[in-house]
This record gives sequence, C-alpha cells and structure tokens, in this order.
Amino acid sequence: MKTSLNHHDTVPLAERMRPRTLSQFVGQTHIMGPGRLISGLIKTGTIPSMIYWGPPGSGKTTLARLLAAQSEAYFESFSAVLSGVKDLREVIDRAKYRRAATGQATILFIDEIHRFNKAQQDALLPHVEAGVVTLLGATTENPSFEVISALLSRTRVVVLHPLSSEEILVIIHRTLEDEENGLGGQGLTATDEALDFLAQTADGDARVALNALASAADLALAGNKVIDQELIAEAVQKKALLYDKGGEEHYNLISAFHKSLRGSDPDAALYWMARMIESGEDPFYIARRMVRFASEDIGVADVQALQVALAAMEAVRFVGLPEGNLALAEAAVYLAAAPKSNSLYKAYGKVVEEIKKSGALPVPLHIRNAPTKLMDRLGYGRTYKYPHDFPHALVDQEYLPERLDGRVFYYPSNRGFEKIIKERLDYIRTKVKSRNEPES
Repeated sequence: MKTSLNHHDTVPLAERMRPRTLSQFVGQTHIMGPGRLISGLIKTGTIPSMIYWGPPGSGKTTLARLLAAQSEAYFESFSAVLSGVKDLREVIDRAKYRRAATGQATILFIDEIHRFNKAQQDALLPHVEAGVVTLLGATTENPSFEVISALLSRTRVVVLHPLSSEEILVIIHRTLEDEENGLGGQGLTATDEALDFLAQTADGDARVALNALASAADLALAGNKVIDQELIAEAVQKKALLYDKGGEEHYNLISAFHKSLRGSDPDAALYWMARMIESGEDPFYIARRMVRFASEDIGVADVQALQVALAAMEAVRFVGLPEGNLALAEAAVYLAAAPKSNSLYKAYGKVVEEIKKSGALPVPLHIRNAPTKLMDRLGYGRTYKYPHDFPHALVDQEYLPERLDGRVFYYPSNRGFEKIIKERLDYIRTKVKSRNEPES
C-alpha cells in the first residue's frame, strides 16, 4: 500500500528551520539588534531597495522574507536563472494591480541577481525607480561588477558575513531541540566533538551544516541514535582531522609550520598549512603568522617577502576560502624558499634591551628641530650637516644619543639582498663613521 510522505519527508531540514521571526535570526550582528540597520528600518516601517551580498548560507533569503513580513508587503520571489523579461513584466503588472486594488506594496526578491542579464536589469530599473516594487536582491558575487550602475545607485548594498562556528552551533543545538520542525523528540543525542566538528566544516554556511546534520541523523536513527564525529565525517564526506583550535594540537601544528618555513622546506610547510586549513583553522591566523615570519626570519634578506605575505592575507580577505587557499600556499612556498636572516629581529631586540637599560636618552642638539626662536638660540639643529651637501650624500655625523655614540645594533648577514646592504653599511661604517667592530 502506498503511503503519503509527511512534512518532514518532503521539506529539507534547512528549509524547515528557516527563522520565522527576526528574534530567531542568528548572526549578522553588525546589521541586527538595537541601533543597527535592520532594526532601524523596521522601526521606521520603511524598507528601501537593497541588495544582500554575502556567501551561501549566511541568511540572505531569510532576511528578505523576514523584512517583507515585518512590513506587511506582498512578497514576490523571482529567480534570475529560471525567469526572463516576460515573467518580470507579469510580476510588475501584478504589483501595479495590487497597489491600485488594495494599496499593498510589493517586495520583489530576486535570488542570484548577479545572473540577471543587462536587458533584464534595464527592464526592472524604471519600476524600482518609480517605487512600483521594492527590490531585495541576493548575490554571492560583488554587485559592483554584476549589477548595472543605474540600478546599483538606487539600492543599498548590505554585506553579510559568513556565520562563525559559534553561530552555527546555536543553529545546530536549536535544530536538535526543536520537536516541531527540527530533530527533537526522536531520541537523538550528539557528542560535543561531533557538533564542534560540524560547525567548523560548515565554513560559515548554515545550510551546509543542517544538510549534513540531517544526513548524520538518518544514519544515527538507523543505529544507536548517537551522532558522533564519525557519523558527521561520513555525512560531510570529510575526514575528522585531529585538531583543537584552542588546545595543544593548535600550537603543535603552527610550530611545525613556522619551523618548516625557517628550515626552507616548502613541502613540509605546505603539508602543515593544509592540515590547519582543512581542520578549520582561521586562515587569517595562518596569514598573520606568515607576515610575522617574513620580518622575523627573512627580514631584508628578501625585501619582497613581507609584501608577498601581506598580499596573501589581502587575497584571502578578498576572495575568501577555499579560493584563498592557493594564495596562502603561494606565500608559504615563497617564504620557505627565500634566503633567511634573523639580523633584523636580533637588532630590534638589542635596541629594546638598550632602551630598557639606559632609559629615555636625550636627542642630540644638532638633529633637533628649532621651530621657535628660543630653541634656535639654544642651539637646536645649529651644527646639523645636510648629507646632500657632501659627496655621495654621506657625512661623518652622529645620530644616536651621545651616550650611545658608535654603537651598532644591526649586523646584516651575507645572504640574499642583505649581502648588498652589508657591503653598503660596511663602507659607511668603516670609511665614514669608524664604527666599533662587532663582538666575536
């Protein structure tokens, strides 16, 4: 006998758990809550045309639906992929009739608006401009590249961020407890390790997390009703790597990565970096460590190293993950292969040590500015020698405090570009300034 499917069989878990009220909405705290953009719009009762730009599963569609409900406007959903200009005209006609017949406004939600071609956008523009519809668009692509400027100028772009692991966990726990729409009441239990792993592997996408949770729940219901890390790994098809972002393994892996870079082993550096990324480490943490490494272990032996590390960090900020992984990999290989020197690191340490020991020594009179007549009378800057007035722009003149006269803090190595700097400084120090020799 054929049985009919119930609500839970036909509607995906992510759709069932979609928030019905703004109080249920998780994340995007930069635009939600008292004094923020969304609450301000609801308070005024005026919803302007907006484009939500953010990654998948960050709440773009949900936010549009909630705003429409709060404004009591009629909600029309339109697919930029499946519909054309003819369908758009029908939507506009319905909006005009609705306003004339009932006075009700229409919110037109266009998912994936970046897929709207120019003709479709041109056809929509006058109706947005005239207020026939309030446009709420959703896109994962930069709207400044995908939306025509005339339409963009009549909308407000609202940037949504990927959900944090903590925010994903809130949604997961709510789903496990919800007996009406979620997985509550089925006798399921879940380990903390499994849920933490799921929150990390979701990469900020609530839909991915809930789809995986639904699959893991099906597997658990067929067994002992326990959702453990192995079931989550099976559901997301991703191996649960040993990694605790706040524990010992976190420090073990970053130490292995740093030492591999220092040891000029790009293969090991790539391996440890990938271990961290695939386990859910914050990519900016890895990028920050490479920026520090570029100055600490390379310095001016390769003056491009710091720029490469900074460029990788900016690339991750611009394109996100997983696309940004290769930018991090490129920087790791470059830093591993670059000539190494800790001369800069040691020099700065010596300077700090000297400052702690000798305190705030006075600036020599000859290199002080004299912005007032009194300072001029006191001799500020009077005997200063302008280097450009001398051959090769070099002059025998002291720039350190008198008590530190002749001290050398920075001794460059013979590696990479630092070898050229060493030759230059050796010439300056021996021929011009007669500095002390370094200690052996």
